[in-house]
Amino acid sequence: MFPIIQLGPLAVQAAGLFVIASVYLGIVLAEKRAANYGLKPELLDNLLLLSLTAFLIGGRISFLLQRWDSFRASPLDLFSPNPSLFDLAGGLAIGLLAALVFIRRKGLAFWSTLDAATPFFSAVMVGLAAAHLADGSAFGKATSLPWGIELYGATRHPSQIYELIAALLILGLIGLRKPFPAAGVLFLTFAAASAGARLFLEAFRGDSVLVFGGLRLGQILAWLALFLALAGMEKIRSRYTDDTDFADSHGKF
Repeated sequence: MFPIIQLGPLAVQAAGLFVIASVYLGIVLAEKRAANYGLKPELLDNLLLLSLTAFLIGGRISFLLQRWDSFRASPLDLFSPNPSLFDLAGGLAIGLLAALVFIRRKGLAFWSTLDAATPFFSAVMVGLAAAHLADGSAFGKATSLPWGIELYGATRHPSQIYELIAALLILGLIGLRKPFPAAGVLFLTFAAASAGARLFLEAFRGDSVLVFGGLRLGQILAWLALFLALAGMEKIRSRYTDDTDFADSHGKF
């Protein structure tokens, strides 16, 4: 792992740098595609910054609630810049809730706005995966496979690399593609792909939160997200009378 990057005389926390870079990249990508969805770039910027703030705060609070005993002994750790003290699922839930409130108050088209923000979400997922790789968090369980890495006194699955590969594939195949003909399909495809990736990745994690006698909380939430995303896509698809047009159209909106 490489928690620190030396930039001349400056020692920069690698995880934080990757997240900041991904946020910037995500905003740039989303701005370039805003016009495709009838949105003003500045309005989309406000939405993304609000959602990001809620995502960061919500993810830290969710992590705190799940590991309250650890924070009770050292409550100031709540304000630590360490990105490993973060719950991705909780952050996504709070960030999405903040986005929903903003969209409703501004009278924006719900699904089109989420489609426009999908490049941002995809880029940030890449940044978070790179941050995990840099600081050694979200580590894998022990393995005897030849590509295992030495970490925390054991040979482990390189789960951070698995996560980074999945995030890059989702960004390239979904986050950067042209709009689907139906509003909402792009975002829901991203959500379904991310949930599917989480189901796979959690199986290799060595730090998963276990509930109900051994079930992985991350996989439970991923199943729920996958069900909701697929149900939403089917509802949108059912509005189309010509399934061929739905499947074969690409650039229209």
